[in-house]
Amino acid sequence: MSAVCAGSARAASEADYLTALAAAESANKEAGRLRNQWTVTQAALNAAKKAAESGNFDSALKSAQDAEALAKASIVQATSEKQRWKDMEIR
Repeated sequence: MSAVCAGSARAASEADYLTALAAAESANKEAGRLRNQWTVTQAALNAAKKAAESGNFDSALKSAQDAEALAKASIVQATSEKQRWKDMEIR
């Protein structure tokens, strides 16, 4: 059974990486529009590009996916804080 599972895993392709990178950059652009870009997101994007330049698309894909998740989290933070400050009690 483990031989079947091991054989079914495939290496990431350049196309996989480029798709993930486009999604990450789009989310990061939206975070920038909301004025809430995180520096760790840019670091993950840089790591993805560096890994892709060296031909390591597995690492590039993972870094691009991490960057997208970080950018989406920064969007959630920006939109939730835009509302939540109104609910704060002024002392």
